[in-house]
Amino acid sequence: MTDARALPPPAAESRLAAVRRWWGDHALAQAVGLAAVTVVLAVLTANVVASMRRLGMSPNFDYLAQPANFDISESLIVYRAGDPYARAILVGLLNTLKLAVCGCALATVLGVTLGLLRAAGNPLLARLVATYVEVVRNTPLVLQLFFWIALTRMAPPVRQALEPLPFAYLSVRGVYLPWITVEGGAIWPVAAFLLLVALLVHEIHKRLGRPLSATEWLVAAAAAILVPAGWVWADGVRLSADLPTLRGFNIVGGISLTPEFAAMLVGLAVYYAANIAEIVRSGLQSVTRGQWEAGRALGLHRARILQLVVLPQAMRVITPLMTSTWLDLTKDTTLGVLIGFTEVTAVIKTSANNTGNAVETILVLVVVFLSISLPVSAAINAYNRMLARRGVVTS
Repeated sequence: MTDARALPPPAAESRLAAVRRWWGDHALAQAVGLAAVTVVLAVLTANVVASMRRLGMSPNFDYLAQPANFDISESLIVYRAGDPYARAILVGLLNTLKLAVCGCALATVLGVTLGLLRAAGNPLLARLVATYVEVVRNTPLVLQLFFWIALTRMAPPVRQALEPLPFAYLSVRGVYLPWITVEGGAIWPVAAFLLLVALLVHEIHKRLGRPLSATEWLVAAAAAILVPAGWVWADGVRLSADLPTLRGFNIVGGISLTPEFAAMLVGLAVYYAANIAEIVRSGLQSVTRGQWEAGRALGLHRARILQLVVLPQAMRVITPLMTSTWLDLTKDTTLGVLIGFTEVTAVIKTSANNTGNAVETILVLVVVFLSISLPVSAAINAYNRMLARRGVVTS
């Protein structure tokens, strides 16, 4: 009989297994490769520092506290020329995040819609979407951005601004859209309650193992409408529509998008929507035809088969590719410097030219994009692991 005292504890076994998985089957080769890369990086760093000192330059980040004597055309926070370079870089980072979030959302909605239309079985729609995808994907993104910014420059002046939708104006100064203003109280409890309702609906759906009935959806919708309305009335919160209005030689009210931001947003969304449409189509095609036939045998119509049978299985293909597309879109926001949109790369470039700290500013830019890419990748990987535990994604 084997002595139980000779067996390592489970915790030690799990740690050892984790180390083995991390190093792989060729641990010695991995260690030698890691040591070689470390030595090369150390030598390169020493050479760069020595070269900078020979030129009378001291590698440091003290310039971040120095005043940045340049303006930034648009900002989510208060910024004036003379504020520190650190604040200028923060302004550029916020502009990048704003463009990336809006671009990812718009590209995802448009791309998923186009992908579903192409897989809908309508030959005309499929050919139209296929033509759009082929034209957009085979045209350089930079060329498309130049096209969109040129289109904004051709917009009419403010007095002759186009109004494609009610209270939506398009002029050479940018795009003006309606907005909602909140006054007299806090709106965050309403947002927290709506999030709680969404989580409860998701949990109930998961526990029941079936879609919610019409009555259950009605109860959830009533709670999501009546409770926030009661809170707004009791707390004295005033919600009002801020509508853009043509007044003299300007448009006041609403929310405005600069021509550069609008061109970048539309250009990135149109370009990456074509990629997302292909991702959705490939994900749907990865599900065998027998799954569709099984759904029809159960009496489900096409939309329900897509929702309940096909899409959950297609997510194993769609999720990793969608993550890569979102990260690519975020990195391509750096092309905004070509058409005058002030994002973090433009601020970094100006800072390097003004201070002479080129190496340090490039390191800051690397850290900025790593701080964006790594959390997004980690979050999507965690979501992918959750799907794997539910049996949707095969590892």
